[in-house]
Amino acid sequence: MAAPLVYLSFRGTAREALSFYADVFGGHLSLHSYEELGRTDGPPGAVAHGVLDGVVALAGSDAPEGAETMRLEGLLLSLLGTAEPAVLHEWFEKLSIGGSRIDPLTQRPWGASDGQVTDRHGLRWLIGYEPQT
Repeated sequence: MAAPLVYLSFRGTAREALSFYADVFGGHLSLHSYEELGRTDGPPGAVAHGVLDGVVALAGSDAPEGAETMRLEGLLLSLLGTAEPAVLHEWFEKLSIGGSRIDPLTQRPWGASDGQVTDRHGLRWLIGYEPQT
């Protein structure tokens, strides 16, 4: 059974944002323009559909004129335990570049480590892991 795929509608920054996430997480990024897909409801060179496929999977596009774009409140993308601690720390650092650290990735009194960051494209991430045994 497949998991839900987060699909983001950007205001003209889909290429930059999805490329940023590919740099952070790795994986395979495919981008298709409005022109390439034969669509006329957006600028020819804008991203009509893009997918990052890998350990972290995201999809998105540049919203057509008049369409709603991403507005997030109360939503965190959780990467709890999705990779080794060193990798999670690396992702946290990369997502922080140009973004803002909400809560540092640090060990908590109960033993687990976690932190929160809002990246430069407005996505808020919860990153952490359980203690190594």
